[in-house]
Amino acid sequence: MITLVKGGKIVNEGCVFNGTLVIEDEKITRIIRGKNHPEVAADSVVDASGCYVLPGIIDDHVHFREPGLTAKADIASESRAAAAGGVTSYFDMPNTVPQTTSLEALSEKFALAARKSLVNYSFFFGATNDNAGLFPQLPASRIPGIKVFMGSSTGNMLVDRDAALERIFSSARLPLMAHCEDTGIINSNMAEARKAWGDDPQVELHALIRSEEACLVSTRKAVDLARRHGARLHVAHLSTAEELELFTPDDPLVTAEATVGHLYFTMLDHQRLGARIKVNPSIKSPVDQFMLRRALTDGRIAVVGTDHAPHLLEQKQGGCARAASGMPMVQFSLVTMLELVDQGVLPLQRLVELMCHRPARLFGVCQRGFLREGYQADLVIVRPDSPWTVTPDVIQSKCGWSPVEGHQYQWRVEQTYCNGTLVYCQGKVQEGSLGQEIKFCHDHDPHL
Repeated sequence: MITLVKGGKIVNEGCVFNGTLVIEDEKITRIIRGKNHPEVAADSVVDASGCYVLPGIIDDHVHFREPGLTAKADIASESRAAAAGGVTSYFDMPNTVPQTTSLEALSEKFALAARKSLVNYSFFFGATNDNAGLFPQLPASRIPGIKVFMGSSTGNMLVDRDAALERIFSSARLPLMAHCEDTGIINSNMAEARKAWGDDPQVELHALIRSEEACLVSTRKAVDLARRHGARLHVAHLSTAEELELFTPDDPLVTAEATVGHLYFTMLDHQRLGARIKVNPSIKSPVDQFMLRRALTDGRIAVVGTDHAPHLLEQKQGGCARAASGMPMVQFSLVTMLELVDQGVLPLQRLVELMCHRPARLFGVCQRGFLREGYQADLVIVRPDSPWTVTPDVIQSKCGWSPVEGHQYQWRVEQTYCNGTLVYCQGKVQEGSLGQEIKFCHDHDPHL
């Protein structure tokens, strides 16, 4: 089966050019530059005129909730949302039920995804205070790394013993992805807030309870551990300007992720959206947002992910203590970042670097993340100047709501291809195919 994607502008490896992709079965077999070229025999032709053709998005940070929390989300529903948003590969987090902290639980997740996931998948293994002895047994070619919760969040996977952290950082040979918040500082802040505001302080106080200091102290500790032990550290969901000072541009060993939520919202948006944007770490001030946006283009932010974390809407009611933390964004991450492109926050080529190329480099993803001959045909076609509004009927996530509901976007995901198969087309998810397990080569040079 040969498919041509022609007429669009291809965005890849820092370049934007008119061209045609030739897809044969699962792979890209030719990239032809220019508008005019010899005829190529094909079974189907996709007219991408007026559109941009990007590599499929790799989301390094999602919570698809399966197994054990499937009332709010599952692999099938959230992979459909991913396809609708142009996301062709995802790395799922370990705070499920059971937690992905044993080899058996990890194997069960792979088996579930092989039966259910519409797009490509892999899973982080979860560190605990006492499971570092399992690290040598982890299947390095199958997983992106090890998740370490250095702050208490959804799922109660806190690793809080210094001796355990030393073991983890000294023994891990895979990348460590860390959630960094100081639980002691948070607990003290919550106690003070409850004295003043009652048992469930209003959600507008969330950024003061899960504070900048709590993030900075924990992130500084993680970076120090990584540098002392030579560990590969990727700090998840940076939320403060102060934390950015701990990172240097294009460091191959110590890197940072920003999420779409922290880049798009500020703490002031709690007045409008309430707990719908309550996340851990909290969304901070406009100054923090401004500095995070600046870091997208100066090299200190390596990757943009979502921390896609669905909850049922009734679980999002209440304030700082009662409302669940987390929001669903995988379906809307690309169009939201394209809105920031229109605002001049970053160039389109840099968006592709942050959401496609760099996740592939950083985690050693095999043959994905780029539009290259011989690579898997994971790609998304997006159309500018095509306004549409987020309404409940377009939301694919099982939870059925979104913090961007009612928002009008100017960019539209037209089509998503995963391994050469059309999985989303003009508003409709295309059922009938399954994604593939992602393969990794962890000695891959992150600068390539």
